[in-house]
Amino acid sequence: MRYISTRGDAPALGFEDVLLTGLATDGGLYVPESLPHFSVEEIRSWRGLSYAELAYKVMYPFVEDAIPADEFRKMLDETYGVFTHKSVAPLVQLDTNEWVMELFRGPTLAFKDFALQLLGRLLDYVLEKRNQHVVIMGATSGDTGSAAIEGCRRCKHVDIFILHPYQRVSEVQRRQMTTVQGDNIHNIAVKGNFDDCQRMVKESFGNQSFLGGKTQLAAVNSINWARIMAQIVYYFQASLSLGGPDRSMAFSVPTGNFGDIFAGYLAKKMGLPISQLVIATNRNDILHRFMSGNKYEQHQLEQTLSPSMDIMVSSNFERLLFDLHGRDGAAVKELLENASKGPVSIEDYRWKHARKLFDSDAVDDKATCDTIREIFEQNEYLLDPHTAIGVRAARNCRRDNAVPMITLGTAHPAKFPDAIIESGLTVKPELPAHMADLFEREERYTVLENNLTEVQGFLAKHWKNA
Repeated sequence: MRYISTRGDAPALGFEDVLLTGLATDGGLYVPESLPHFSVEEIRSWRGLSYAELAYKVMYPFVEDAIPADEFRKMLDETYGVFTHKSVAPLVQLDTNEWVMELFRGPTLAFKDFALQLLGRLLDYVLEKRNQHVVIMGATSGDTGSAAIEGCRRCKHVDIFILHPYQRVSEVQRRQMTTVQGDNIHNIAVKGNFDDCQRMVKESFGNQSFLGGKTQLAAVNSINWARIMAQIVYYFQASLSLGGPDRSMAFSVPTGNFGDIFAGYLAKKMGLPISQLVIATNRNDILHRFMSGNKYEQHQLEQTLSPSMDIMVSSNFERLLFDLHGRDGAAVKELLENASKGPVSIEDYRWKHARKLFDSDAVDDKATCDTIREIFEQNEYLLDPHTAIGVRAARNCRRDNAVPMITLGTAHPAKFPDAIIESGLTVKPELPAHMADLFEREERYTVLENNLTEVQGFLAKHWKNA
């Protein structure tokens, strides 16, 4: 399988190179030249498989040119063997035909573990094979950082630098990153917001001369295709658990960077019957404004009780725009260049085509807290603020009550105690046993100004062989 850029001017690459490259040389994101497609009969035959076995069926076509089957199966067994629930992604029923899929049973209590536990093993395999060293540079709005560090900290050929917005992630999220010890782990708190961090990462990938040609950057953010690939699997898992593929499913996805919901879009294109995808956002609602009114316009970023979604520039949205424009890279490049200068829209027929599958909603902090409280009072089940946004959006946008509606539960509520307190509940979400001493662990991180030169200088000075 070959991978092409969403902007059309970068060379097509194989899986190994896409894994290590992240952003294409033309500034675009890599996507498969073509997708595997599974028949209803084939998907039906996967009922009863373990999560790791299902992951192999769904993902192996993407990597088969690079990794032997037995090696990939071993990676998957190791990846999902560290999750704390036997089913890996259990479903919890909230109401008639309404479910939450718990994607927070991994080591860092967030859905990012599904991809980043695997990414670390993929990097280890490819870098060992090539005898190559890379520097991981990533930006996090809260969860990606800890999941990336946990997934990659044992990698022999990797240095990890994670940027997070200073004082704009929850304390649990920060401590999960900054208490992991290791000479190859570096946490940088940038005096800015997530979009500032993400911009620095993108600009650094575009010009890596600050590394002096001695190494290269690798991506852990969802611009890395391997992240998206791993997230496709749990859509198949949820469907198969609730009667699919013989009935269609609807999903509500709390999203800031559009990666998790784009994986659902790909699952549908690969043959999984999905009738609706709900884009659930907070006050930083650029995706909702586009999907509801065909206007893509950046506003001032606001801080909310759902910090992992405090994002205004949704990187993976480019991958959807590429498809909506008939995979015309030049058209995507022109649209995004115009979007950096002011509001843009796409042709009405393209927008209407997207609306056949996608709905959207923006949920403010008050409605988020109301939902946390209501669900707990109804079910004695505690939602984190991001999942609460997903549940509220699902209820506001649901098209057909006969179709199962599954909200992706993206994080453990213990990561966001402030939102639980704000909701008026007196219950305190406890950290799982393996994190019980989190607040006693020593922290290590460096605070830097919102300045690209300063951040790049820190990387150039502190990677292992500098």
